[in-house]
Amino acid sequence: MKLLVATDLSDSASTMIERAQAIAKTLSAEVWLVHVVEPDPDIIGITTRPKSVRDTIAEKFHGEHRKLQALAEGMRNQGLKVTALLVQGTTAEKILHEASKLAVDMIVIGTPGRGAVYQLLVENVVKEILQQSPYPVLVIPRHGHTT
Repeated sequence: MKLLVATDLSDSASTMIERAQAIAKTLSAEVWLVHVVEPDPDIIGITTRPKSVRDTIAEKFHGEHRKLQALAEGMRNQGLKVTALLVQGTTAEKILHEASKLAVDMIVIGTPGRGAVYQLLVENVVKEILQQSPYPVLVIPRHGHTT
């Protein structure tokens, strides 16, 4: 079995990751841990920006990459076969694209766990994935989140 586990790398995603890990162990599943970074609207013109701005953007991506790799390593230490993927683009679109490319059996995603604006954005991502996915989608509520 192949699972795509989508994470936003937030602190509130830990419950979803723990549950996804337990499911992967139970099913002896191979896991693709995916984090999508939204493209900077001016990414095309990034070379025209001051070096300090380019360095800040690069450090943000490197930080997210390190965090994703550490999370994947923790899952590997639990005996799982995990591949970490940091991809850039529109979140729902990239998650569905990676699921298709990898021919996964299921997508695992969490519900939002931050402030109201963040929840609205993430809820829209979850809703879009649920509406468009040809794969089963398991939505795991985050700790402390109520509907």
